[in-house]
Order: sequence, then structure tokens, then C-alpha cells
Amino acid sequence: MPLTRLRILTDRLTGKERRISLRALVALSSLPLFGGVAAFGLAPDTRTLGVPTQTLIQDIELPRIADSDNARQTLHREARVQPGDTLAGALARLGIEALDVQNFLDSDAADAAARALRAGQRLEVLTDAEGRLLELHLNAAQGPELRVLRQGERFVASAADDGLETRIVLRSGRINSSLFAATDAAGIPESIADRIADMFSTHIDFRQDLRRGDTFSVIYTVNYRHGEPVGPGKLLAAEFVNAGKAYRAVLFRDPFGQEAFYTPEGESLKKGFLRSPLEFTRVTSSFSSSRLHPLYGFHRAHTGVDFGAATGTRVKAVGDAVVEFAGRRGGYGNLVILRHNNGYETYYAHLNGFAPGIRPGRAVEQGTVVGFVGATGAATGPHLHYEIRIAGKPYNPVSVKLPTAMPLAASLKPAFLQQTAAWRQRLALLHGTNTAALD
Repeated sequence: MPLTRLRILTDRLTGKERRISLRALVALSSLPLFGGVAAFGLAPDTRTLGVPTQTLIQDIELPRIADSDNARQTLHREARVQPGDTLAGALARLGIEALDVQNFLDSDAADAAARALRAGQRLEVLTDAEGRLLELHLNAAQGPELRVLRQGERFVASAADDGLETRIVLRSGRINSSLFAATDAAGIPESIADRIADMFSTHIDFRQDLRRGDTFSVIYTVNYRHGEPVGPGKLLAAEFVNAGKAYRAVLFRDPFGQEAFYTPEGESLKKGFLRSPLEFTRVTSSFSSSRLHPLYGFHRAHTGVDFGAATGTRVKAVGDAVVEFAGRRGGYGNLVILRHNNGYETYYAHLNGFAPGIRPGRAVEQGTVVGFVGATGAATGPHLHYEIRIAGKPYNPVSVKLPTAMPLAASLKPAFLQQTAAWRQRLALLHGTNTAALD
């Protein structure tokens, strides 16, 4: 019954009659709502004491979750490989059960994954509900994707080239403090920035020659897999304007598969030797025929140049060479000796350690990392002692005449101009622009 009608009826009643009728009307109006269902409310003055009660217990069957359903449950996780990550550490961070991590590390598939592991890569895993590894996908920056599948208690690795796509990226920047700060601001990967420094280091001393307002433009490739960037590819062309003078370089691949950088006119950009085996450093002790030794306390010849740098700084081969010696030698501490053409030898001393694979007889290219700055042997602090010897005699690395690289053969000039035409045109378009990125 509508409340308005109920109110009109009750207003017409008085006294005891009104109270009784009101209760009756409320009770009557409730019947359509509750019917034969147990009431969830009690009328005023209802007596509840002494009302008999009865307890009923009834078993209710709950739906059962089949064990097979739980076994089929899988979890997908992914993370970026961090600098310094080991394969075991990365898998543990992704929630792989510790015993299963050990089982995987004991397999041949783990060796392939460890070799392919690089900082910045995307690592994806598929696990069951207990954290057992079912699948692993490692998106390599270059080359095929590494896949690892569980087969019973074994792990099988395979490579898949599907989904890999290469895109060309154009970026420009301006120097405000340092080259690396400028390339970071422009979003250029560290490996590409290193290549820029190596490529132009025969013309620009990045320790002393940089000027605020210098500009640069680069063209390089980035590899994508399934629409996601997996790492930088190779540098194709670059321009660096230092103190108003422009230096340009384009990559050329000859018919024999050898790649090198040349000026747009076809002149070799590569010199016989780099100016320095370190990218950015300072000279702490010069070449001298008589120097007071800081440890021995008497004057003796200093047959090289000392470059001050932090422990662990990469030391690079200044030219193509063969490793003559890599080991411990007296006051030199950990020493690498490289044998170059035309009787040249270079010494890299006081190293904290050697780069992987550096051993006598190995051929190395210019720019290859051979070791890391340290303070082994007769050293008062971390630095690199660098020597150049010609026919066994030491020469001042700062002033000695360095060998030159072979020029581009005249027969290759037409192929060079055709192959590099696109990069030369794009560099011309980028020249003088402030465009941060053109993808």
C-alpha cells in the first residue's frame, strides 16, 4: 500500500483505536513483500523469549579444482637485463625457483643464453605455478632471437630469425659539456657514441678539442623484433662540426665484405694509429729521458706516456695488430704488447685485467678493447702506461710520426659513390639542423 494512502488513513484515527489500526495496517502492507518467506524484521512489542528453535546442519558440496588445471597454469614474466647481470641473477629476479635455476645452468642451453646475454636486452620467461622454467626468450640486439624450451627435464635452445626488423634513425645534437652528455641528451645509444668517438679520434682530440656549441649528426640502424627495439645496429654515417670545421664520414662495404669509414669524397678516415688508447683522459706523466721515479726515488728514463684514468676504464688497440704478449711482467704489472706492421709495437701497462680472448697470437682490429686501466706493478695509482716502439726503440707517443692507413683503391671508387650516395644526401639535409631525432 502506498505510504501516502497509509498516512491519510491513520490521521483519521485517534487514541487506542488509532494505535491498533496502525499496527494492523502495517502488517497488512507487509504481506505482499514477505509472503511465506521468514521475516527479517520484527514488529514492535513482539515477544521472542521462549520461542522454540531448531539447528539444522546440511553438507554443501563445493566445486573441486582439478589438479590438472593447476598444473596447466602458466605465468609470463619479462625484465630488462641490467648492467652486471648474470644469467642466474636475472632468472632469480624473474621468480624462477632456485633449484630449477641450477638445473637450467647445468644444461647446454644455458651456455648459449649466457653468451647471448647483454645489458638492455628483454628477457622473457614462461613458468608454471611452482616457478619451474618452461620457456625462455632472449631478444638479442643483433641476429636471431634465442629460444629455450623445456622438454621433460631437459632444456633445448634454438635460434629464430622471425620478427627481426632494421630501421634507420637520424639524430642530431649540440655539445654543452661533453660528447657523452650530448649523445645521452639526444637519445643516442652508448655503443653508437663510442663508435663516433673512435671514428673521429684521428682528427679530433675529444679530451682537449671540444668546444661548447659544436654540433653532430648521426645516421645509424636500430634493430626491432615484433615492434620492440632490441638494440642498436651499426653506424652508417656521421658529421661532427668542431670549432666551425665539419668532419664527415660514411660507411663503405667493399666486395670482400670489409667495412671502413671514408670521407664523402672517398678518402680513408682511418689512420694507422689512433691518437690515444683511451677515449677521455689526461696525461699525468710525459715521455722523458730522465724522470724522478715516484716509487724508486731516483732518475730514470720514462719510455712512454702515463694517462690518468679510473680503474676499469677500457684500453683500446691503437691500430690493427697481433697480440705479442699478454701477462705479468715486472714493474709493468699486467702488460699487453701488440705487434703492428712496419716494425711498430705498442705497450699497455699496469692493467687491472685483460679483455676476454686477449692472448698471444690473436689478431685485433683498431679500437678493440685489450684490457682495463689498473695499478698493477710499479704504480702509485690507477693509470695506463702507454709506449710506442719502432724496431725495439721507444719513441714519444705524442710526437712520433704514425703510420697511415691504405687509401681506397681507385677501382672501388664508382661502387663507393653509388653505395654511399643516400648517406651523403641525408648528412647534407641534417647539416646545421637542430633536429633531435628523425626515425
